[in-house]
Amino acid sequence: MAAVSSYCRQASSTAVFTNRFHLEDSQSSKSLSFSSQFQSLSFKSFRTTEDLRLRKISAVVRTDIDSDTMELDISLSPRVNSVKPSKTVAITDQATALAQAGVPVIRLAAGEPDFDTPAIIAEAGIKAIREGHTRYTPNAGTVELRTAICHKLKEENGISYTPDQILVSNGAKQSILQAVLAVCSPGDEVLVPAPFWVSYPEMARLADATPVILPTSLSSNFLLDPKLLESKLSEKSRLLILCSPSNPTGSVYPRQLLEEIAKIVAKHPRLLVLSDEIYEHIIYAPATHTSFASLPCMWDRTLTVNGFSKAFAMTGWRLGYLAGPKHFVAACGKIQSQSTSGASSISQKAAVAALRMGFAGGEAVATMVKAFRERRDFLVQSFGAMEGVKISEPQGAFYLFLDFSFYYGSTIDNFGTVTGSESLCRYLLDKAQVALVPGDAFGDDSCIRISYAESLTTLQAAVERIRGALISLKPVAVSA
Repeated sequence: MAAVSSYCRQASSTAVFTNRFHLEDSQSSKSLSFSSQFQSLSFKSFRTTEDLRLRKISAVVRTDIDSDTMELDISLSPRVNSVKPSKTVAITDQATALAQAGVPVIRLAAGEPDFDTPAIIAEAGIKAIREGHTRYTPNAGTVELRTAICHKLKEENGISYTPDQILVSNGAKQSILQAVLAVCSPGDEVLVPAPFWVSYPEMARLADATPVILPTSLSSNFLLDPKLLESKLSEKSRLLILCSPSNPTGSVYPRQLLEEIAKIVAKHPRLLVLSDEIYEHIIYAPATHTSFASLPCMWDRTLTVNGFSKAFAMTGWRLGYLAGPKHFVAACGKIQSQSTSGASSISQKAAVAALRMGFAGGEAVATMVKAFRERRDFLVQSFGAMEGVKISEPQGAFYLFLDFSFYYGSTIDNFGTVTGSESLCRYLLDKAQVALVPGDAFGDDSCIRISYAESLTTLQAAVERIRGALISLKPVAVSA
């Protein structure tokens, strides 16, 4: 036993030394050229810096083990192995690392508003700290906040809930995952219109359910065809996920289309709907937002997810919520009670202030939406003037999902052939030093997602870089 203890201490010491070496070594990466840094990257094998560090450490520790020592089982759950890492997060992290290393990368990958949290919200958070609101809250969230959310949903969305039908979580992402885990059983099917937010299919897999992808097209503004939905439904169909306004397309479902979908849903007793409405306030007239739960006969089978990250520029405050029938919400609360417990007490106080800013966030949110619209208009005009680029003009959120497939097949010296969205994004990062997200991460390889949650000046610079890089790309059919 003493020998094992001694070995563990030695291995730990070795690991600490190795960790320090690699961290110090990483600082020298600033001297590398951009190309040399980029050549070591692959969108197919993005890993976090921490993951790479741990792999190096474990390799050192394993080398030191005596040949007679029993080898440790480091296998992972099949459920985890079935899940793909988030390409959006991976690209954002890598672009940040390049920027920190001195590479002038323009980062248009993350879905994070560039605005500061409105002052009235920030002050409410500071006041909460000063007044000692720093302890655990009830698992479901404070009664004050859940009551405010009920008022908001009634006044703005036309749907009625009581506080015990609301669950406050650490972000809308947690709310969605808990909802999928709570209602899906192994073998169930989760229907996901594509293009989709990267996490929806992976959350289904975490619940041992099967994601069923429902493709849409740019020509139909990436909106789900009710006939396609009806053709894909079966006894295994358990959950339909809708996101309006949409990430990544910015599409907004008109009420009439949602009513058609609702009529189909109503025919299937097992089918529930998760309505992701996190971008509801970032919407451009004449488009309007409709909450799915407000449609006839849909309240009982709809789980509505929303939060504060996007419209209120509160991404770092980590706060979202779920609203739905009590038995579903209680099941989600049970999962939360055994994982994170209640959300930040400080963030909840700030959220109450956010909901008191007026209808749809009042003037502060309207000002941000106006800026987003100006950016959208600039990008639509700029890319619309570029050869071969196809556009579906977004009606909400702050993303453009552009079809660049015209350029696939191009061969570039010292790079190779652009075969799809992933290689085009690698090319644009290498040549133009602009970080974008390939459409294959969202289920549509013909497109690339551009986030315009950056200043107009930054977007203007990005467009010029991309335009310059595309000049070198001529598809085989065109150049011949």
